[in-house]
Formats: sequence, structure tokens, C-alpha cells
Amino acid sequence: MEPSPPLVARLSPTVVIGPAHPLAVIAGPCVIESPEHVVGVALALLEEAKTWGVPLIFKASFDKANRSSLESYRGPGLRHGLAALAAVKAATGLPILTDIHEPAQAEVAAEVVDVLQVPAFLCRQTDLLLACGRTGRAVNIKKGQFMAPHDMANAVAKVRSTGNHDVTLTERGVCFGYNNLVVDMRALPMMRRLAPVVFDVTHSLQLPGGLGHATGGAREYHLHLARAAVAAGVDALFVEVHPDPPHALSDAATQLSLEEFHTLLRHVVAIRAAFDSLG
Repeated sequence: MEPSPPLVARLSPTVVIGPAHPLAVIAGPCVIESPEHVVGVALALLEEAKTWGVPLIFKASFDKANRSSLESYRGPGLRHGLAALAAVKAATGLPILTDIHEPAQAEVAAEVVDVLQVPAFLCRQTDLLLACGRTGRAVNIKKGQFMAPHDMANAVAKVRSTGNHDVTLTERGVCFGYNNLVVDMRALPMMRRLAPVVFDVTHSLQLPGGLGHATGGAREYHLHLARAAVAAGVDALFVEVHPDPPHALSDAATQLSLEEFHTLLRHVVAIRAAFDSLG
């Protein structure tokens, strides 16, 4: 029997997550609003990451293809979006994560980004997972809101079948009745047996379709969930951050302000340090 792959993932030449590695943070606005906007946010996040000594990966989407309403802002699209993300990398040197929705987008996006993300609703799409794995880039798979933690083993196996072992799983809450998500903290250690685990702070706050025409949210619980996840043991946090959340073009109900992001890092760094001191 072949030995199991190590439960670590190299997300970029400078960021490795897993046991015995620092808590990393994936952060950025939900969607690319303009090249100037994402570069400005990335520079601000980089300063926060330096302040708290955390490895940072910048995140933004070029297309929100699964919005509740046809009228929702989707983003600039693949070509213009990747150009904006390339500008972020040039201005900051940060590794980049973005999500894709179709197998044909994998190779094109991989020319710019370090991590390809598979959206939660698409986490069982075999062709998409294989296309991501074959690029050789790290692959972050969001656990579907309809999936049990142990069932994500199949998604991980699909990517690893390509020879790519840089796979991570992200918890983002589970459907609980209509327009509500809950986070089962047991899912974090369960999935951590399969691959390094990321906890998605802000998407776990969503009330999907809760506004009728758009996604609502409960931002006031972001610290509670982030602190609990770090205490439960995760390898990275995923946080959407916007300079002016009420006026964000997507996920305005759950994105954090830069001030909230600063406070969140202060809390989770302290919690991680306390647990590290326990050995």
C-alpha cells in the first residue's frame, strides 16, 4: 500500500500550511470591482499581515457565477479579472487565489494565480477538479453546504489522482433549514484528517437568499466563529474584506471592514499562540 501523502499543502513558493506551520490567512474582497480597488485593498491587507506576522494570500473573484439574482454584479470576467489580479501580484508580491467555474478556465487562470478555488456548489464536479489538479497549482476545494465532512474525501482523491497533492478543504457552513447556515466545529478535525483545512469566516455568516433577492448575513458573529475555528484547529482562515462593506458590489452583508479585519487578526493570532504554547 502506498503511504498517505503528508497533510500539508504548498499554496505558493512562500506559503505552506499544515501541522507545524503558521496559521495563514486568505483575504480580499468578494469580487474585483476595479483594478485600482483590488490593488488598494491588497496593499492595506499586506500591511496588516506584516503587523501580525501572518502569511497572506490575496483573494478576489473575477466572476460570481452563482449569485441569487440575475441582476447581481458578477465581476469583470476572466480576461479583465486576471489582468487585475496580475496587477495585484506586481504591486504587492502576494500569492493570489481566485475561484473558477468551468474546466476550460483552469489553465488560463493558472498562468496568473497560485491557488485555484473550486466553489462549494461545484465541489463534486469531477472534470473541474481534475482540470484544476492538472495545472499543478494548489487547489482549494470549498465543502458544499450540502456535504458531510467525510464525503469530501472523494473530492480530495480526484485532485490527487492527477499527481497534485497541494489540496486544501474549506469549511463554509452547512444548510440548516431555509436561508440559514450553521458551522459544525466537529467538521474541522474530521476534514483535517484528509487535507489541510481552511475556515471561511465570512461565507459562514451568510443567510443565503435571506433578503429575497440577495444574500443576507450576520456579520456580528464573525469573531465568535473565527476564534472557535482557530481554537478547534485549522490551518488557515478565509476572510472577505472591503474598505466600505455596506457599499460593496457583492456580499455587502458579510464582508469585514479593514478595522474588523485588524481586530480579527489580533484575536486569532493570540489564540493560536496560546495553543502553540501547549505543545
